[in-house]
Amino acid sequence: MVFTPIPSTMNKKELKSFLDEKALQYERPDFIPHDPIQIPHRFEKKEDIEIAAFLTATIAWGNRKSIITNATKLMDLMGNEPHEFILNYHADQAEYFTGFVHRTFNELDVETFIRSLQNIYQNHNGLEAVFASGITKEGLQPAISHFKEVFFEIPHLQRTQKHVSDPLRNSAAKRINMFLRWMVRDAKSGVDFGIWKNISPSLLSCPLDVHTGNVGRKLKLLSRKQNDAKSLAELDTSLRKLDPHDPVKYDFALFGLGAFEGF
Repeated sequence: MVFTPIPSTMNKKELKSFLDEKALQYERPDFIPHDPIQIPHRFEKKEDIEIAAFLTATIAWGNRKSIITNATKLMDLMGNEPHEFILNYHADQAEYFTGFVHRTFNELDVETFIRSLQNIYQNHNGLEAVFASGITKEGLQPAISHFKEVFFEIPHLQRTQKHVSDPLRNSAAKRINMFLRWMVRDAKSGVDFGIWKNISPSLLSCPLDVHTGNVGRKLKLLSRKQNDAKSLAELDTSLRKLDPHDPVKYDFALFGLGAFEGF
């Protein structure tokens, strides 16, 4: 582990330069083999990429090795053709997922997610269209709440609702914001995909977790102690001042500093 000492004083220009450098350091293809983003990178078709990314992001909490193992298992259970599988899914295939579990996400949740995604692709023109239709002047966080409403318009178990966060209920929605970063940000670095053209990167929010939160506080980008929607709004405001066009590139800097450098 390489420790990056915190500069004793940094003005805004120096802070931007420091974080720009760290973002470039970590937004590299060699980041992919160690991250759950490797799962959607196994696909080429737009719908396969976004479905693989969404399901992977959904279970992206806990041990990274376990996340990657279980996301791989999910793709295998769908024949590594997730879009085709979802479009043609029928109730008899629920048994395919018997015994699947990742922490509190189990076979019952998988079955609901598959049916909901089928509804979204058959009746709502796909994931991108649902998120894009929910954007307001407040940005993408209301769009996430709108997405949750659409996602659970089908019959479902109440227990499964906990696996889709709602920013309007003060959740930082870390995993969905990570998924949106993957889909929206430019693919020029070879990490994110940039396959969603109807949402501007300027609207993205940083996936707020223990690493980005702790580093953000040390750099005085964030003052609130909780990792909730209010803290996310504060961090977003700080990052947009550094780069209003691509504020979430700093996710790489904040996460890398915290996870890999012990900042």
